[in-house]
Amino acid sequence: MKIVITGASGYVGQNIVPILKDQCEALLLVGRDGAKLARMFPDMPNCSFEEMPIHALDFDVIIHLSVLNNKAPVSDADFHDVNVTLTAETANAAAACGIKKFYNISSVHVLDDQNMSQYAKSKREAVSRLVEVSGIEVTNVYLPFVRGAEWNGKLAFLNSMPLFLAKPLQASLLALKPSVKAERLARFVMQSSVHQDIVILSEGQSNNPAYKVMKRGMDLLFAVAVIALLWWALLIIWAFVRFGSPGPGIFAQERVGLHGEIFTCYKFRTMQQGTVQTGTHEVSQASVTPIGRFLRGTKLDELPQVWNILKNEISLIGPRPGLPVQKKLFEERQARGVFDVKPGISGLAQINDVDMSDPIKLAIWDAQYIALQSFILDLKISLATVQGGGQGDKTSI
Repeated sequence: MKIVITGASGYVGQNIVPILKDQCEALLLVGRDGAKLARMFPDMPNCSFEEMPIHALDFDVIIHLSVLNNKAPVSDADFHDVNVTLTAETANAAAACGIKKFYNISSVHVLDDQNMSQYAKSKREAVSRLVEVSGIEVTNVYLPFVRGAEWNGKLAFLNSMPLFLAKPLQASLLALKPSVKAERLARFVMQSSVHQDIVILSEGQSNNPAYKVMKRGMDLLFAVAVIALLWWALLIIWAFVRFGSPGPGIFAQERVGLHGEIFTCYKFRTMQQGTVQTGTHEVSQASVTPIGRFLRGTKLDELPQVWNILKNEISLIGPRPGLPVQKKLFEERQARGVFDVKPGISGLAQINDVDMSDPIKLAIWDAQYIALQSFILDLKISLATVQGGGQGDKTSI
């Protein structure tokens, strides 16, 4: 494989160039400062963007790292020129060279529509512009915090610490925010075969013991606090539900959990007894009891799930567990590895008002949560839920 890399003088480029150098047939570095590239990579061929159409003929892939970030003290016009115009022009030039794939690299912050920084706005506009480019496969790759072979900046002190101290400290720091190793990006480019419009590359938290301890600790703290401080409220709610309409106070229902296994989920009953077992979006509003409408709006109907938390069947935060009969949702989640994590009482999709009425969209949001999973994100989702974010699955008319 022959690869073109733009913006190689940045941190990500500095870390992936040495990796790709040993794995591909040829590398061409493209940038606005050829002298700088020559100093940093003296044994690597480089050229300007204007010269790329001459030097990049017959190359296979281009990794577009060239960017202005929020640290650059420049105007909105400068951000647009580099992050939008230059990106589109580079993609068109690559297509003219016969290059097959264009990887547009961005930070995961761009995915947050509430982020109105110059960088985020310009990178989102670039994605829109790239849709218009023909003759080349464009994949928008979103990266969290990128880790090189060694820690840099304020975390450089970790490189000189004894391993027995550095390892748990590193795990704790990585539990706070998502990250990806530079070699993961290089491996993705070298091995990617199926075209995808959007990819979030992340190491995840599945192998981070510190994150698992933090998450389980938060789950248990929540469950114990609810039982110890709100036991009286639970009894009152149970009584209102039990005697407000025919049926039990607690509703037990089979749900799909970790690794696709079935477990029994407990909630306060919010619907009339005998309501069909299907997704809430397929149930008529008339099926919801008066007290149930209040409980669903305030999310108080979820409180009995503290028992599921104590049984380690769900977490406070995670993808909402679906029903076994929701075959389409099961398939979409299974295809995206959503069942690799425990389900939760609330999740990233829910606070963004994405419910089970759109299985594909929900599964995509669930996969995004897994890629971006961190203790800080879990805290943000918890806070957003308490503040009223997401009103649960909507009933039909």
